[in-house]
Amino acid sequence: MISYTFIKLTVGVLCTFGLYSILYRENKFYRTVEHIFLGLAGGWGAVALFAETLKATWYDKMTGKIVSEGNEAMPGYWAYALLLPLGIMAYFVVSKKNNWISRIPVGVILGLWAGQQLDAWITRYKPQIEDSLKPIVPTAWDSLTMPIAPSSASAADAARITQHAAENVFLSQAVNNIIFLITLLSVMSYFLFSFDIKNKMMVKTTVLGRWLLMVGFGAIFGSTVMTRFALLIDRMYFVWIEWFRDSLLRIFTGG
Repeated sequence: MISYTFIKLTVGVLCTFGLYSILYRENKFYRTVEHIFLGLAGGWGAVALFAETLKATWYDKMTGKIVSEGNEAMPGYWAYALLLPLGIMAYFVVSKKNNWISRIPVGVILGLWAGQQLDAWITRYKPQIEDSLKPIVPTAWDSLTMPIAPSSASAADAARITQHAAENVFLSQAVNNIIFLITLLSVMSYFLFSFDIKNKMMVKTTVLGRWLLMVGFGAIFGSTVMTRFALLIDRMYFVWIEWFRDSLLRIFTGG
């Protein structure tokens, strides 16, 4: 007997073939599956918007229904109700006559967003700036690489080795830091577009920065390709193992 699980898996296989049929050429099968996927994604997005955003962070807080650690619900923040008119205004974008109303919440959001950018910039880039200040002079020569406590070491020896590794810079770390700083300064010099660079040293540095950027982009592209292959392998496992071997063959063999 054909079970519901087999029917569900078969539909998933057909949708998989439909999406991958775009590799051959544009076709109606792909378009049909694409529209089904977009419709499901739109429906799921609407439910997720209410369940994970509107209800949890707005409605429950407004009505005081949030209960934490077994305590009673906190008093409702009724001021959150003022956000409802702003949210409704955004939907006037579909009105040809009154679409100007939709610009009001956009202006409010842009104003709040602009005010938060200073803090957001510091939060995002300050740790990156701090991490770019790396030491390039080794402070310990007893090991070329950072020592790691062996599993057989006692607790006291492991603590001593760990502290020694944390407080010093070893030769391999210094070399890595030098390569990092050369890459950072070269790439930054490439983006000096405000004035004409005539110094031969700076020109060579910008050329090096361009090459290093290409290396980085190549690594990102290679990672993207491997991610696509990982998705393909996952879908082929679904088709050949979960559907073909574990479901279809069992139906025909009575297993």
